[in-house]
Amino acid sequence: MDEVYYRNLDRCPDYAPFFGALGCTLSIVLTVFGASYGTAKSSSGLFSSGILRPDRVMPNTLPSIMAQILSIYGLVISVIISSSLAEAVPLFTSFLQLGAGLSVGLCGLAAGFAIGIVGDAGIRASTQQPRLYTGMVLILIFAEVLGLYGVIVSILMITRSNGATACLS
Repeated sequence: MDEVYYRNLDRCPDYAPFFGALGCTLSIVLTVFGASYGTAKSSSGLFSSGILRPDRVMPNTLPSIMAQILSIYGLVISVIISSSLAEAVPLFTSFLQLGAGLSVGLCGLAAGFAIGIVGDAGIRASTQQPRLYTGMVLILIFAEVLGLYGVIVSILMITRSNGATACLS
């Protein structure tokens, strides 16, 4: 009995849930940072170009909307991770939850930077030459997919973490 107990402490230390909670936190915090940067950066281009062409303001809100989708990615992964948080968790599971949170968080942060920079430049350019709007939308989609890659990897990691051996009481 003592041998099983000690093996279980090695696999399920008391500090293990911290890493899962950290992954849950990082997934939402980093994606919200990316979304806020993308929204702020692209909105500055939107409002400055809206002075020249007020009729193009509504179509040019697309980068700001796309940046907000990143925060939804982080929210979904954060909810999935938080639903499997427990007091006694194997270290393997908690490290995978941390990795899943970092995956979606850092990808969302990078995608938010890309959307903000492309959105700002694209809005300003498409205001002067409306034929550039389609190219801007395509590049924004490429930037948004970076965040989606993080979500896919996170889901794969969370799925893998659910198969870990449970901690004995």
